[in-house]
Amino acid sequence: MDKLINVTFLKKDLDLEADFVIVGSGAGGGTSAEILSKAGYSVIIVEEGNYETSKEFDLKELSTFNRLYYEGATRPTKDKGFTVVQGRTVGGSTVVNWTTCIRTPNETLNYWEKNLGIKGYSNDELEPWFELASKRFSIQPWEAHNQNNNLLSVGAKKLGWRYSSIPRNVKNCNMLGYCGLGCPIDAKQSQLVTTIPSALKEKTTLLYNTKAIRYEWKENKIDHLTCKPSIEGNGTQPNIRLFAKHFITSAGAINSPALLLRSKLPDPYNLIGKRTFVQLHNYSVAEMPTPVYGFFGAPQSVASDEFLWKEGVTGKAGYNIEAVGAQPIVLMNLRKLVGEEFDQYVKSYPNLHVLVSQIRDGFNEDSLGGTVHLNETGYPILDYPLNDFMVDGIRRSYLSMAECQFAAGAKTVVPANNVVSPFKSWLEAKKGIEKMVIQSPNTVVNSTHPLGGNAMGNSEKTSVVNPKGKFHHMKNLSVIDGSIFPTSLGVNPSYTIYAIASKLASDLVQEYRQNVN
Repeated sequence: MDKLINVTFLKKDLDLEADFVIVGSGAGGGTSAEILSKAGYSVIIVEEGNYETSKEFDLKELSTFNRLYYEGATRPTKDKGFTVVQGRTVGGSTVVNWTTCIRTPNETLNYWEKNLGIKGYSNDELEPWFELASKRFSIQPWEAHNQNNNLLSVGAKKLGWRYSSIPRNVKNCNMLGYCGLGCPIDAKQSQLVTTIPSALKEKTTLLYNTKAIRYEWKENKIDHLTCKPSIEGNGTQPNIRLFAKHFITSAGAINSPALLLRSKLPDPYNLIGKRTFVQLHNYSVAEMPTPVYGFFGAPQSVASDEFLWKEGVTGKAGYNIEAVGAQPIVLMNLRKLVGEEFDQYVKSYPNLHVLVSQIRDGFNEDSLGGTVHLNETGYPILDYPLNDFMVDGIRRSYLSMAECQFAAGAKTVVPANNVVSPFKSWLEAKKGIEKMVIQSPNTVVNSTHPLGGNAMGNSEKTSVVNPKGKFHHMKNLSVIDGSIFPTSLGVNPSYTIYAIASKLASDLVQEYRQNVN
């Protein structure tokens, strides 16, 4: 059997069987596939996106966003209030992320244990899995900061804020600056160049351009997964059935709950798709007196968590602050300008300094997240209205970012909000941001970190899967990806997913070995 199957060109129906079928090839799916295949099990990986390698990564923004992301990186929420950015390619979002690898904060893990009763996820218990992930994906400290990141540390230092360097999962990085478009030199240690090739050396088959439609099940057991080509090829739509002893859903937040919903799995408490979190991102743009060239170098290598827990774990929305990889298409989308204003903005591009805050959601009774629904065609839609809790977090983070940028020497600062003009001083910015209207479509916010929707927990009354990732109502179905997190994390999620996927996949290996014996 071929190791790589592009189902676009199938001319007839296809049935395959393996020990494990994994839907998704990103941080959760790729990691699980390698661990299971190295343990001697046969694996089938299902990926909705195309199989592209560094040879195809030409760093052209428009075509790349359309090829490597869901909906061109503009997947909208139900009310169009913000967009969600998710990778859609072999390797998933690990191919297009910015290589930021930050460990799960202790505050998050403690909340899971003390407030939600979830055992097995303390910092000490996860330590060996973080260590394993660190070695596997070459996660190392990074000190070669570009000026965009350096200015964050300058401002934070002047204000007395905590800040630190961000570890990155790279080898021999040439600091090209366009990590979001795929790495053309394979320096980024994504699943595309690590776990997927490793798994394919074992008893693993990868089906790409393959959409998982639904699980077919009876009583408390999945029988098979039904798939279709995700793009039209030769005009046929063959039926694809994948049989396995155990099925793993690793399609990520939004997509994993959607698959379970399409499958009409038992959900007596209507929990699938609920508590979907986004770590909402909002942006602040400063013009500096000298060039920044934020489009060169590692896009994200400094972070400040000064405000992540300042209001307490369950208090007002906390947020961290990081620099932004200032690619042209990113910068031009942060402000909706025309005419002379747009002309001036473009001319100032080399001097622009950009920060992003990521707002922690899911820890407060006013922050219950959004809900994934299916439209009439079975496609997932995230319903996540921005309430007063989130708007307050957006406003306070705008204030923090502006203060930092002025402390770093900015001439002007403007939030990514179309109702205000650039502020010329911190005092002016403070007054303007405090009274600024924050609502769609004027405020430019998005999320690259959707999480939750298949929350883990001890009880089927409050969660979709147990702490081992096992679906409560099916004995041979697991979910191993960021959708099982019961809250957001407060940091970029890839490192956490690598570690937890390693833990859960290894648990499955032990379980199946014991069953054999």
